[in-house]
Amino acid sequence: MKLMLTKTTRLMGVALVATWLFSAQHADAQPKVFVGHAFSMYGDLKYPAGFKHFDYANPAAPKGGNIKLAAIGTFDSLNPFILKGVFAAGIGGIFDTLTVGSSDEPFTRYGLVAESIEMPQDRSWVAFTIRPEARFHDGSPMTVEDVIWTFEALKTKGHPFYKAYYAQVVKAEKVGDRKVKFFFGPGENRELPLITAELPVLSKAYWSKRDFEKTTLDPPLGSGPYRVESVEPGRSIVYRRVKDYWGAKLPVNAGRDNFDTIRYDYYRDLTVALEAFKAGEYDFRQENSAKSWATGYDSPALTKGLIIKEMIQHEIPTGMQAFVYNTRRPFFQDRRVREALGYVFDFEWLNKNLFYGAYTRTKSYFSNSELASSGLPNA
Repeated sequence: MKLMLTKTTRLMGVALVATWLFSAQHADAQPKVFVGHAFSMYGDLKYPAGFKHFDYANPAAPKGGNIKLAAIGTFDSLNPFILKGVFAAGIGGIFDTLTVGSSDEPFTRYGLVAESIEMPQDRSWVAFTIRPEARFHDGSPMTVEDVIWTFEALKTKGHPFYKAYYAQVVKAEKVGDRKVKFFFGPGENRELPLITAELPVLSKAYWSKRDFEKTTLDPPLGSGPYRVESVEPGRSIVYRRVKDYWGAKLPVNAGRDNFDTIRYDYYRDLTVALEAFKAGEYDFRQENSAKSWATGYDSPALTKGLIIKEMIQHEIPTGMQAFVYNTRRPFFQDRRVREALGYVFDFEWLNKNLFYGAYTRTKSYFSNSELASSGLPNA
């Protein structure tokens, strides 16, 4: 069969090409939209689509066993989202969030409840597509309506923190069966999409029958890898791993959440908690006191190897401490006075005599990170 191109068809072809070119130019004028499994503040991701697990997680880690931990003070509520009451340690583990951060890169979020993430170049909005398999512990599906209800409840009824945290998130809107879109107010806060991505997802149906603004000791409906098993108000709380947890096989969860139960026992102060640890009452403890680290663990248990002390190197920025002088006051305007006061602070003596040599002097605003200064400036 021969193809014949008449004058009419040639003109139609020209018109079609012109239309296509116009459409392409028009499309280029629109902000480019990123779509992916994860996103970051600066656009670089360590883990590509299809990754199997985070590098620091062992996907072959055995499941089982129980761990006992310590908490200080007391608790009288299982609702961690409001101002009233003191919520129990570990309660956040029963709620899933839209995304999760990875522990070996900064300002990055990977989809958890969210299957995919969309965001334009100008970061004026962000959209999340909910995974169809996402479920609450009662088997009910997580929906866009749940996400929107959670956002609005936290801003209007939750802890004042949320009202400030989401202040520039203007509204949440359903734009598809499984897609929710968050719109941002004017400004240059490039972190807003990541802030929004931290949102937990609560059950609208569950909370519609309860007062969200009141404390409760009834275990709330969650969706995460653990659920509340038992509670002794002010004394202890036990979480049990959910055997049929909907997100167990997701790459972001591979090798994690391995203990069958997690128990928190409450102690009134740090001294009592340390003595309880030496007596074997709980299993793991992080120490932040130089004196306790140097002398507080001396005990038969340490001698017998029942307690293992280990210093773990990390690359977490340590922050900084310094004197800030009010130079509006005349005597602080003399730089020699400020320098002299700096010499009065004898770090080396203090570190040796009070801090057991455990501290390193801060030499940068970004100490213990790749951004820290080192050496002297060159010519």
